[in-house]
Amino acid sequence: MSDNASTTNPSLLLQDTFTVGSRTFSSRLLVGTGKYKDMTETGTAIAASAAEIVTVAIRRVNIGQNRDEPNLLDVISPDKYTILPNTAGCFDAESAIRTCKLARELLGGHNLVKLEVLGDEKTLYPNVIETLKAAKVLIDDGFEVMVYSSDDPIVAQELESMGCVAIMPLGSLIGSGLGVLNRHTLSLIIENANVPVLVDAGVGTASDAAIAMELGCDGVLMNSAIANAQNPVMMAHAMKHAVWAGREAFLAGRMPMRKMATASSPQTGYFFQ
Repeated sequence: MSDNASTTNPSLLLQDTFTVGSRTFSSRLLVGTGKYKDMTETGTAIAASAAEIVTVAIRRVNIGQNRDEPNLLDVISPDKYTILPNTAGCFDAESAIRTCKLARELLGGHNLVKLEVLGDEKTLYPNVIETLKAAKVLIDDGFEVMVYSSDDPIVAQELESMGCVAIMPLGSLIGSGLGVLNRHTLSLIIENANVPVLVDAGVGTASDAAIAMELGCDGVLMNSAIANAQNPVMMAHAMKHAVWAGREAFLAGRMPMRKMATASSPQTGYFFQ
């Protein structure tokens, strides 16, 4: 992926944007809305994260479909955030497609969605066959599809060739907090992609987010790492800085790894008697 930030002026990092479909964003941290103790904490933590994209599980929260219940959009206004409806809890293409269409109706024609079709309740690993099936239908219906996937480079290429606007391989299992377990395959996906690649699932703490960004990911999506922290608001703030740090380190270009030591002080140009 191309980079917009200047590598000679670190102060320009805040002007470093990335584009998903027809939309452009400055924050590379995407956050979810589940598992917080109440809506006040939800709103405060999301604000602390400085995220611009906020993902919402349509099957699990109220964004207007239940008029007699608190509405999540009261604390994460669509006027301030880009709401990213997701199909969490869907285990087949049909239910995922139906959920996206419901979200489009509830959000006045909003077409940017996060597709995830799960394989089983124990691992929440993506069902690739059903994901491919749902992605094709949604893309043909005018949706801009960001897609949760396995960390398989071939699957990622297929989803991109179908027209998905972002590929979102897991770092590790959803809610596990195990971090990025397979950096090699993630790097292969990044190297081959012509659309944004965002790590989705498995982040547990700030260093996990930084590692994903250092590998060259365009962004990181997380929920449990913030919501399940002892202090979610503080963790949201930490994640904001971790994503910034990882992105800046990637743009700066890390030193090469060596098997043997290399002295930090110069050994030439001096004469000793």
